[in-house]
Amino acid sequence: MIPTLNEIDGMRVIMPRIKKEWYDQLIILDGGSTDGTVEFARKQGYFVHIQKGLGIRNGYTEVLPYVKGDVVLTFSPDGNCIPALIPRLIDKVKEGYDMVIASRYFDGAKSDDDGLITAFGNWFFTRTINLLHGGKYTDAMGIFRAYKTKLIYDLELHKDGGYTTAETLFNTNISWEPLLSVRAAKRKLKVAEIAGDEPARIGGERKLLIFKWGAAYYFQFIREKFCW
Repeated sequence: MIPTLNEIDGMRVIMPRIKKEWYDQLIILDGGSTDGTVEFARKQGYFVHIQKGLGIRNGYTEVLPYVKGDVVLTFSPDGNCIPALIPRLIDKVKEGYDMVIASRYFDGAKSDDDGLITAFGNWFFTRTINLLHGGKYTDAMGIFRAYKTKLIYDLELHKDGGYTTAETLFNTNISWEPLLSVRAAKRKLKVAEIAGDEPARIGGERKLLIFKWGAAYYFQFIREKFCW
C-alpha cells in the first residue's frame, strides 16, 4: 500500500526497484496529485485509488475493501524507504510476528532525512509509547512496516474514534501508524524491528506538519492510556 501526493520524481526512481515477485497486490493511494504521479502509476499497470477524504488514515480506510492479502506493507515512494528491505520485512512476518518495522534507529541504522526537531520528536514519541504502553520500540512512528491485515480490525484502526478528538483539537489529519504501535504494545502482540536506513527524499515536498501532528499524536498517546 503506497500513499502518494505529487511524488513523480521519487516514483520514477523507486518503483522500478520494487519487484513483482515481492507482492500479490500493489495499491497506489493518491491524495490528489497534479504532477503526473497518477498517470505514471496507471501507465505502469498499478491499481490507483484517488482518495476522497483528507489525510492518509482516511485514505487507508477507503482502500480497505480492495485489500485481498493477509499482510499489509506500507511504503513511501519518496526515497525515504529502501525497496530492498521489503523481502526482509515479509520474511520476518512469516516467522510469526504480527508486525515488523523497518526502524531508522535500530542496530546502527540512521536517517538522512531527520533534522534536529524530527529526530528529537521521533525519539520522544517512541519513548512515550514505550513508557505509557509497554512497548519496546526504537522507532514507533515510521510508515515503513509490514503487519497482519487482521490487526487493522482487531485494533480498530479503521474506526474514527481513535482519531477524531485529536484531529479536531489540533485541526489536522493524522495517520494510523503511531496508533498501531500503541495498540500493538498494549495488546502485547509479537513485534520485531529490522534496521532500515532512511535516505534523503527524492524531489517533491515534505508533507510533515511537525507541530500539529506532534501535538495530535501526543494527545492520542495519553488518551489511549485511559480510553481504549
